[in-house]
This record gives sequence, C-alpha cells and structure tokens, in this order.
Amino acid sequence: MTEKEKMIAGEIYDAYDEELNSLRNHCRQMTARLNGLDIADHKERAEILSVLLGSCGENVFIINAQFDYGFNTYIGDEFSANFNFTVLDCAPVHIGRHVLIGPNVTIAPPMHPLVAEERNIRTDGDGRRHLYEYAKPIVIGSNVWIASNVVVMGGVTIGDNCVIGAGSVVTKDIPPNTVAVGAPCRVIREITDDDRIGFDR
Repeated sequence: MTEKEKMIAGEIYDAYDEELNSLRNHCRQMTARLNGLDIADHKERAEILSVLLGSCGENVFIINAQFDYGFNTYIGDEFSANFNFTVLDCAPVHIGRHVLIGPNVTIAPPMHPLVAEERNIRTDGDGRRHLYEYAKPIVIGSNVWIASNVVVMGGVTIGDNCVIGAGSVVTKDIPPNTVAVGAPCRVIREITDDDRIGFDR
C-alpha cells in the first residue's frame, strides 16, 4: 500500500511521504486562491471547491478555510462556514446538508502516538525525515450548528439536528436532536418543540 492508501484506510502512515507532501502543497495553493477571492465571487469560489473537495453540494459558502488535502472532505448542500474553518482531512470528513459552522472551528481527524519515541519525527540513514501518525474519520450530520471555537476530534459522529456550544471539544459521538457543550463536550438536553421561537418564513 502507498502511504496515501494507508492514511485513508486509517492505518499508521508516514505524513512526510513525498506524495502526501505534494498533495498538501497543491491543496494549500488552491485554498490560498480560494481565500484570496472576493467574497462575492461565488462562481469562481464554487469552481475551486468543486475541484478541491471530494464532493461539494450546492450553495456552499466558506469565508476562508484551510484543508490538509481537500479530496477527503465531502460537504452537502446549503453549507456555511465562518472565518478560519480548518479541516485536517487525513481521514474522510463527511458533512451533511444545512450545516452552519461558526468562526475558528477545527475538524481534526489526525491521531498521534502517545509514546514519545513513536510520535517524534525521525531521520533515516538517507537523511529523509519521517512522521508517523494515523487518522480517524469524522461524520457531521445534516441540520447541525457548530458554534465558534469548537474542535471536533477524530472518530466522532455528530448526529442530525444537533447544536454544539461555543468552545466545546467533541471527543465522543453526539446523538441526534441534542444540545451538547463543554470540554469534553457532553449532551445537556434534547431539542424539542418548546425550543421553537415562532419564526417561520
């Protein structure tokens, strides 16, 4: 298997592999183009996202973002991300429809070994550097609001219709139709019809 194939499969891989370095550099060039465009240039922004991402739905609005690879991120229709959206997509990241992302949200699939000598960057006899890690996929359902300064960790699934409160660190699955907050993030209650504010257009 190539290091890219190992990465996508969730196995331990060398993040300093030449192919992965090249893919990350290409992704950074594309996100730099995206971030440099006028916010009103919807056509060109949509064209970049359609090439950059694994899949991109209709009406995807991102003010500015950073992706590791791009091809491993799949975003549904009617998506909106505020300032500084970061997706370290070394494992697949699936995001549903009608998702709202607040400022400074990080989606973080990478996992590093706990034991220092396994985690440390190493240099082989040829002078090549290696960094070994693995990654866990993330799934964010439809109709989810993730408020500002949230970190979603690898291996997590956030169910449909959830609200994740500002500043949360999501380390475990969040069931559908709930409000969850905190570090670590915990469900505090279900969302019910009593939460309606009478706004309907």
